[in-house]
Amino acid sequence: MSEQPAPAGTARQQLEPAVADAVERDLQRRAWRQAAEAVQAAVTRYARTKRLNRYEVEARLRQLVRHTPSTSGP
Repeated sequence: MSEQPAPAGTARQQLEPAVADAVERDLQRRAWRQAAEAVQAAVTRYARTKRLNRYEVEARLRQLVRHTPSTSGP
């Protein structure tokens, strides 16, 4: 038995959530990249101003951000 192709309207309805998800994913990635670029620029400026090793400043920042207790939530 061969499968009947889905009606065009049904196929389009199934595709729309995937397209919306792809658009949302792209928007989220773009926002994340912009935030990452801003942090990198700030770390570089700070390290240069204080005459510190940029890698060490970034590592310390990462450590603080990942291990700071959250004030929100249960």
